[in-house]
Amino acid sequence: MNKPHSNHISIPGEIRTFFGKPGGRSLLVKGGAGSGKTTMALQLLEDLADPLKSIYLSSRVSDEALFRQFPWLEKEEMKNRIIDASRVLLKHLVPDEDDVDDVPDAEHHERLSSARDFLRSVSDEPLAPPSKVDRTRLTVLLERNRMPEIERIYDRVEANLPEKSMIIIDSVEGITNKYSLENEELVTCIQKDLVEGSNVDVVFILENKEATNLEYLVDGVVKHTYESREGRRVRNIHIEKLRGTKILQPSYLVTLNDGRFNTFDPFKMYLGDIAQWEPIPDHNRLYSTGTRDLDVLLDGGFKAGSYNVIEVDENVSNEDYHSIVVPILLNFIALEKGVFAVLSGGDHAETLKKDLDKFLPKGQFENYVRIADYFTNKSDSPYIMALGGRVTKEEKEKAVQTWNSNVAFLRGPDNKPIMDFTGFDTLEYLRGGEVAIQHLLDAVAKIKISNDLGIGILKPGLRLTQEIMNMADTYLKIITIDKCPCIYGVKPKTMIYGIVNDLERGTPNIQLIPII
Repeated sequence: MNKPHSNHISIPGEIRTFFGKPGGRSLLVKGGAGSGKTTMALQLLEDLADPLKSIYLSSRVSDEALFRQFPWLEKEEMKNRIIDASRVLLKHLVPDEDDVDDVPDAEHHERLSSARDFLRSVSDEPLAPPSKVDRTRLTVLLERNRMPEIERIYDRVEANLPEKSMIIIDSVEGITNKYSLENEELVTCIQKDLVEGSNVDVVFILENKEATNLEYLVDGVVKHTYESREGRRVRNIHIEKLRGTKILQPSYLVTLNDGRFNTFDPFKMYLGDIAQWEPIPDHNRLYSTGTRDLDVLLDGGFKAGSYNVIEVDENVSNEDYHSIVVPILLNFIALEKGVFAVLSGGDHAETLKKDLDKFLPKGQFENYVRIADYFTNKSDSPYIMALGGRVTKEEKEKAVQTWNSNVAFLRGPDNKPIMDFTGFDTLEYLRGGEVAIQHLLDAVAKIKISNDLGIGILKPGLRLTQEIMNMADTYLKIITIDKCPCIYGVKPKTMIYGIVNDLERGTPNIQLIPII
């Protein structure tokens, strides 16, 4: 079976495309402390660079501190990429520290560099790979100060030619402060000599949140930010500039879970081949949500005799909302327990059947689902209860009888528990706020003295929101951040989790990734 692709990715596609183009590229990464700049840089090295031709120059933390914070770096191929700029003795890079080439003629290299710039600007074809590293700007800076770390990087890049190297400089200020340089001087030097003159990919990490005086010097700029959402930290990466690359999505949700940098593409629910749903068994009066990670979040699942609310934010699409709801319904039905539903506005019985049927044995949906439709007077579908137009006393009594007989059918001779699945926007629209609240009170009271399960779907702007929140045993909220559906618990209180496709179990199974 072909597995679906996850929307959980490491480096955004635009940045991968940007660094995949011919020639050298420079990327400036800015943002506040703790926003994930270093973690992203290390992920770039692992994902996009050749282990033998990449260099991480750190002026902020030692190698040992990096390995403690990011244990995955201790893999041998990653260790080889780390250079700690706080150490001056980096003898493993060159045979002898005093073995320095003669200083080239600065004016000669300046003319060569200018010629390369001109040819690059007028030619559509990439220039031939250089055989030596351009040291024009470095030579000028070395007249003021020796910079052993930078000199050795030039040497290592030259040893890699004609193959491309990738360099991470973390941080720009760490180097410039050490050698009394301006940030622009260092960035210009590296940009002209290595990026443009020697086809090197360079990532500059800036400790400051803004860098207006540097952004015009480099090929790309990304900004890391973080904010608080109801006491929960959320990180984002914003793509401000990528020269020659189309930016399809300018902002991505970020997680630093397990010390890795990961972002999220827009969610697509139905991908890959379709297979029959494999239910997660119920256990000790706990009904599985159909999602293992959500079961863990709720200490095993929904409790029998509980009422559980899922609030859906106004910017959440039907597909994002269904990513949580479909597994809940499928798991209950697949375990041969009935679902009695009043659907939310925008959901339709036929569409729901189509969405669930493909994962269920033939006829199982019709046997275990009943949907109350207050807008239809007649239906030939056994799973739809047409309750529209009931105005007379006799019609209302008949509607109640229809309701009760269908509930009895779902319970069967063994009086099995059922799921009461209610979209409260529909209920409030049909009956008004006060009547809907009373209906809720009655429904919750009945559920709590039974083994039934109550699931209430809450949309924005309803009058009965506070009453529902007060009565709910669990209260979950679905939101969208940078086109990624997310869920978190209000009751119990949890962190935010990104919703992604479960590649192991296949669609429509999902996983929840902690947003850290």
